[in-house]
Amino acid sequence: MEEFLQQVVTGISIGSIYAIVALAIVLIYRSTAVVNFAQGEMAMFTTFISWSFLLRMDFWPALILTSLVAFALGGALEMIVMRPVEKASHLNSVVVTLGLLAIFNSVALWRYGPLPRPFEKPEVFTGSPLDVGTITISRLNIGILAIAFIIMVALFLLFNYTKLGLAMRATAQNPTASRLVGINTSRMLALGWALSATVGAIAGMLTAANQSLSIDMMLAILLFAFAGAVLGGLDSPGGAIVGGLAVGVIQALAGTYISSQVDIIAAFFVIVAVLMVRPTGLFGRRVMRRV
Repeated sequence: MEEFLQQVVTGISIGSIYAIVALAIVLIYRSTAVVNFAQGEMAMFTTFISWSFLLRMDFWPALILTSLVAFALGGALEMIVMRPVEKASHLNSVVVTLGLLAIFNSVALWRYGPLPRPFEKPEVFTGSPLDVGTITISRLNIGILAIAFIIMVALFLLFNYTKLGLAMRATAQNPTASRLVGINTSRMLALGWALSATVGAIAGMLTAANQSLSIDMMLAILLFAFAGAVLGGLDSPGGAIVGGLAVGVIQALAGTYISSQVDIIAAFFVIVAVLMVRPTGLFGRRVMRRV
């Protein structure tokens, strides 16, 4: 039982990173109805920018500056790259995001090289791990989970209790009707990309602090984050948190009790099983269309 609880805690620690990236995916989908496959590489690229900031300042000022850079980058990408294809099919947008994935990866490799780099951890998250009975959890993982929860609450309040958030949701669901009631849909779409890039940048910095900074650090995380977002529901920020944590727990338990070689397979097997019963995810909303 003790080993089971330890693996659950370990899975939650792993899943907290998945949850933050899943939040970024859900954010951009909920505000623009586009699945951004470049989310991980955008996060990786902005994390390398934060590494340059960390050479001159502490973690938290670097986090703020990186968030501002990511916000501007996300908005610029929507206006310059995504807006010309917004009226085309969703497949066109998906192909464009795949192209962005390759571009960000190649530019980062050219600019920073392939070797991993050490990344500074925030002092508040350093120190000896916390022991609760026989269960051990690092302070950094507790901090990552807390940041994920704060981001989720902020997005929940934004989308449900502000005119700006409601306008973003309306733009994603029906751009034509939104324009007719006076919503600047172009601005809402750019804002959705900007916020998503900001959340992704935070996730990238926390990932680098937990592991190390490298070109490929977000590839596997993006895969599991997509799984968590789909499991929880692509239109639910709370579902993204639950889905990301669930994927981490399933992965940890499968790696311990089955085999470390099948932990990925087990995680996706459970996800497929859930989606067969509830295609919209655990917390996704079913959309009814009248013909």
